[in-house]
Amino acid sequence: MPNNTKVALVTGAAKRIGAEVARHLHAANFNLVIHYHHSETDARSLASELNAVRANSAIAIGADLNNHAQLQALAKEASAQWDCLTLLVNNASSFYPTPFDKASLEDWDNLIGSNLKAPYFLAQALAPQLTAAAGCIINIADIYAEKPLRNHTIYSIAKAGNLMLTKSLAQELAPRVRVNGIAPGAILWPDDSHKKPEDKLSDEDKEKMLCKIPLQQRGQAQDIAKAILFLVNDAPYVTGQILAVDGGRSLTI
Repeated sequence: MPNNTKVALVTGAAKRIGAEVARHLHAANFNLVIHYHHSETDARSLASELNAVRANSAIAIGADLNNHAQLQALAKEASAQWDCLTLLVNNASSFYPTPFDKASLEDWDNLIGSNLKAPYFLAQALAPQLTAAAGCIINIADIYAEKPLRNHTIYSIAKAGNLMLTKSLAQELAPRVRVNGIAPGAILWPDDSHKKPEDKLSDEDKEKMLCKIPLQQRGQAQDIAKAILFLVNDAPYVTGQILAVDGGRSLTI
């Protein structure tokens, strides 16, 4: 592969925001490693879509990021595919309520694992390749990293750790690797398809949330993708920063 090949690994890239990020990066001439856990069909469909645009430019790799052996295998295969890695986007994330009196050890392991532990160890595994490429890491944080979301204590703790992970890695991996984060606000409503009726967001809940956003509207997945491209391509002197893409929501929490 030529030295100017750009390769991005996007975790949780099979659908929703991750898939949109993958499409935007591909359009910006990145080759894509599309990571998935349960959504194999969606991931392989996305890889086929991208390969139809540019041959041999995308692959899909499955891994449970809470399984350290599978995480290590993902890192190895991702960096070996085109013999380099330029960008790691830690997008994969579990998100669900954990009322304080009902939260379990399994909830803790799942939410801390996907939002904090996995991004840390993926960065560790891929640091040599990213350093060689003078690459970037983008972590998907959350506006609730600084002000907690009620009934989501473990998730909020995990994202607070993700915020500090971004700052710490920016210091540890400088000067060759830049590390930044994106903190989305209301971009896509949570996937409620597998939730109990009482756990789903009602139309009234959604309306209340939108009323708290200064721009008075929900964002789009492409807003996150464009912000990532800005940090990767147009901000060479920016590292250790968290960019809120939230319509101003964090001003009113």
